[in-house]
Amino acid sequence: MESVEALVAHIQGLSGSPGEVAQLHSLLKQADVESLRAYSAALVPFLANLQPETHSLGYLYLLEAFVCSAPDLRDHGGRDLLVMAADFLTSCSADQIRLAPDKCAVFKDQVMQLDMPIRGVAPLRAAVRKIQTSPEQLTPIHADYLLLCLLAKQYKAGLSVLEDDIFEVDQPKDLFLYCYYGGMIYIGLKKFTKALELLHNAVTAPMSSLNAIAVEAYKKYILVSLIQNGHVPSFPKYTSSTAQRNLKNHAQVYVDLSTVYVNGSYSDLETFILSNAEKFQSENNLGLVKQVLSSLYKRNIQRLTQTYLTLSLEDIARSVQLNTPKEAEMRVLRMIEDGEIHATINQKDGMVSFHEDPEQYKSVEMVEHIDSSIQRLTALSKKLTSIDENISCDPAYLMKTGRDRGRFDYDDFDSVPHKYF
Repeated sequence: MESVEALVAHIQGLSGSPGEVAQLHSLLKQADVESLRAYSAALVPFLANLQPETHSLGYLYLLEAFVCSAPDLRDHGGRDLLVMAADFLTSCSADQIRLAPDKCAVFKDQVMQLDMPIRGVAPLRAAVRKIQTSPEQLTPIHADYLLLCLLAKQYKAGLSVLEDDIFEVDQPKDLFLYCYYGGMIYIGLKKFTKALELLHNAVTAPMSSLNAIAVEAYKKYILVSLIQNGHVPSFPKYTSSTAQRNLKNHAQVYVDLSTVYVNGSYSDLETFILSNAEKFQSENNLGLVKQVLSSLYKRNIQRLTQTYLTLSLEDIARSVQLNTPKEAEMRVLRMIEDGEIHATINQKDGMVSFHEDPEQYKSVEMVEHIDSSIQRLTALSKKLTSIDENISCDPAYLMKTGRDRGRFDYDDFDSVPHKYF
């Protein structure tokens, strides 16, 4: 490998036109990474000779080499280096760092080594937006950004990327991690419906072999399904055969938990959880499991609304295994406030009257909500149609279907739009 001085000279001289940057990228990829990392702290002075906004690609390579080679960043002015890296991510050239987006993960490694994840949230969000060519694109650092939001407990910050509709995915691992971390963020915000959507995507995404991310996502999918819906749905037909055959075997205790939950006995569920608490704790799911246990009271009260029109607080407490009628009253009131049941409580005689849903779907807010949903579904339908058209005309897809069927008939091309002929 040529000297670092020569490499820096190349960085300074080849950071102008797109053609020069492409040539520089080729040189940087050919450089011996291990030899570059051997310089360790000596790389920092060279960074001072580069301009982040002009020499972004070379700066990123040198920064990654230094961070990956330093055993402890605290010995090299970790906080100052953190400021330098954060300034780089906010001022660098988007066109240049798009050539090596995965190397931006070095900033995540940096803040985690310094145990300061909150310092990395804003800079890495800026990097995500710079790397993206559109909000529909999933970048290699989406998952890194969401991980920092989780570690820093800045769940709402994660919504800035989770609320985008993703259609462009390069690496499957990026999608699995994005869905898993995104699901955890929504769990932290108690938005279980959105959490289920992302965890469902991680579980049902195409996979030729089982991966650890899908297994962990399935465990949380079971728990969140119980909290939100009271049961775990079966796998949809588009789930890969690999997932359908193997996921339950790797999450047997969670499958057993769901079976006990559906039986509706609070004492049985509590006993099961206590006997498996060590395993749930070791997998960092004990907190979520406790929410499952608490939700059984709510689920059992909801079952009573399907059977009775009126019921005393004492009977409710006895049916769902609560200690006192007062505790039953507080839970019923909370469920009424959250819109989970429709009921009134007569304070004089302690009777609860259950009612039908009063929503008539005539309010201005409901009409606006329905209209917004229709517009979103229409836009999604157009997007899916466009994707289907592109796949129908993809040479690799046509060759694959041709090999599978032996030969093409004229009818095979009926679904291909005529504008592509």
